[in-house]
Amino acid sequence: MITESSSSSRRHFLRAAGITVALPALESFGAPAKATTSAAKAKRVVCIGTYLGFYQPEFFPKQTGSDYKTPTLLKPLENHRKDFTVFSGLDHRAPNGHGAWNNYLCGQSPNSYSFDQMIADQLGQDSRFPSIQLSAGKASRTMSHTKQGVALPMVHRPSVLFSKLFASPEDRARSEYLLRTDHSALDVVLDDAKRLQNSVSAADKAKLEEYFDSLREVERRMTRQIKGVNDPVPETDYPMPAYDPVSPSLQLEAETLMYDLMALALETDSTRVMSLFISGLGQVFTIGGETLKAGYHALSHHGNDPDAIADLIKVEVEHMKRFNSFLDQLKSKTDVNGEPLLDSTIVLLGSGMGDASRHANSNLPTLVAGGGFKHGQHIQVDRKEPNAPLLGDLYLTLMQQLGMEANSFSNASRNLNHLFS
Repeated sequence: MITESSSSSRRHFLRAAGITVALPALESFGAPAKATTSAAKAKRVVCIGTYLGFYQPEFFPKQTGSDYKTPTLLKPLENHRKDFTVFSGLDHRAPNGHGAWNNYLCGQSPNSYSFDQMIADQLGQDSRFPSIQLSAGKASRTMSHTKQGVALPMVHRPSVLFSKLFASPEDRARSEYLLRTDHSALDVVLDDAKRLQNSVSAADKAKLEEYFDSLREVERRMTRQIKGVNDPVPETDYPMPAYDPVSPSLQLEAETLMYDLMALALETDSTRVMSLFISGLGQVFTIGGETLKAGYHALSHHGNDPDAIADLIKVEVEHMKRFNSFLDQLKSKTDVNGEPLLDSTIVLLGSGMGDASRHANSNLPTLVAGGGFKHGQHIQVDRKEPNAPLLGDLYLTLMQQLGMEANSFSNASRNLNHLFS
């Protein structure tokens, strides 16, 4: 167990070592200052990313403004038309290809500090879990990254998420034991790194400083988990999933369960930052009693074949039906003030893939729901114009809606407040 005196000693060591980049991670020794304002209109954020994007001609409305004709992929959301805004023409000017998919939340440079974790580091301390990362289907790409660029693991079994949110006393005792054991192991690693720092080159010392920063981030997260392990656990009458639909062909069933549990996590204020990765590999879905002719990934590489596109749209409509159910729940569930959760929860739906058929990561399909914004329109950006807005500019607006003093994100340094607020 780490005592207060040993924690203070560790803190003195980091200052003495001159590791300025590690200083933000000292939040584990006291309440961090939050760069927020009292004017925050939103309190939570949910980021949902589809690995294979969406078929653009049926996602983006052809008309701009509020009088657009609803395209096929937005029809399942028709009852929430005034609760969301669709954006076209936005991206990060990032590399193309599946390997660069996680530009979605990371910006122009994949594997960098992600949008959701920037929020979690400032706002996440007010809940049991600073952030929760999930995956429906096998997580073939990373999505959420710490300030040091470390990819955060995703929970893909609904039963594991359920146990995390509504743990039994026995589960909580075991979690505390594991956390404290790992915390002790971290002490040894830091001590070894300290000794090593005295006998390496200047270049290696710089690398060690980055290493210290990463370790301190781990320690900060673990300390926060230990402190909260005995906090009251909310109760729910939602039944624990009878089985985990982890088979690739059952991914849509996994999405349904994940969305249900995500809504419960927000309703119980267990977390205020969540991400959900919607996978897309070779699984062959059966929809409406009909087994599709090819796997999901193969359908995304449709090559403009009408039959493949038709089946691809069937899969994407199913994604949207489940997303619509999630919005239904956020609209019906209330916060501590009796207001609908959706009013104070920003829900971002998008992808790091603009056109999976061409492996193009431009013109990313983007939808924002809730969060206290005025919705109901399609905002189109001409990305070919000089100084055209970036997706990161939208993220700045979202962070500012959360009360954060955010002025830059990756290669973006403006916001979309003049178009969307």
